[in-house]
Amino acid sequence: MADPLAQLTPLILTYNEEPNIARTLTGLSWAQRIVVIDSGSSDRTLAILAAHPQVEVVHRMFDSFAAQCNFGLTQIHTPWVLSLDADYGLSPALVDEIRAALAGVPAEMRGFRIPFRYCVDGKPLRGTILPPRLALYRLGSGHYVNDGHAHRYELQGASASLSHPIFHDDRKPLSRWLRSQERYLQQEASKLLSTPHHQLSRADRLRKRHVIAPFAVLFLCLVLKGGLLDGSRGWFYAFQRMYAELLLSLMLWEGRM
Repeated sequence: MADPLAQLTPLILTYNEEPNIARTLTGLSWAQRIVVIDSGSSDRTLAILAAHPQVEVVHRMFDSFAAQCNFGLTQIHTPWVLSLDADYGLSPALVDEIRAALAGVPAEMRGFRIPFRYCVDGKPLRGTILPPRLALYRLGSGHYVNDGHAHRYELQGASASLSHPIFHDDRKPLSRWLRSQERYLQQEASKLLSTPHHQLSRADRLRKRHVIAPFAVLFLCLVLKGGLLDGSRGWFYAFQRMYAELLLSLMLWEGRM
């Protein structure tokens, strides 16, 4: 009987992901074809991708995450898509769960949400604030839209949840993360200021309360998510998230002034 994973093509966006992409591809050794949309990498990303024969790289100038992903979907030929970032890791347990889900998927099921575990120094934390992501879905079941600095897949139809997580393991230097935050959070602030209050999620409504959100996320990471038990790695993650919320708060204040 054919492997259910033959119905699935991973889709990855890349831009200078030399520190990460090899690990991500290691978890995709089962894939017959991997589609990568690269937006001008100048490090060793393309050389690493070229060493994997099942990888097909398509070059496209970056305009937005949603546009990159929607273009990537036009390069997929299988019934199912697994949308990944270049710093995501798949465990054998998750691969087996995906295989089982596709083997018995009902016709009305259009996608699956997958939980996340954030990693610091290559080791997963006990809990993180990343929500589950709709990363596995039928081709043609929806499309991507921009959402602040991020993007999301708008699914048309029913979805279910898997139990094993994707590991978010970004090992690019902190300096690059800091540079990215200014651009990302400007987009996030614009979204929060322009969206009617009743259309915002509970989390985004809290983020608009400048004084509360940075300290709330620190408490969430360290106490509610168990970061204190992760030692220095838990503090690192909590301070990273608090820094992002502090910067966002300043941008919101400036926008209102």
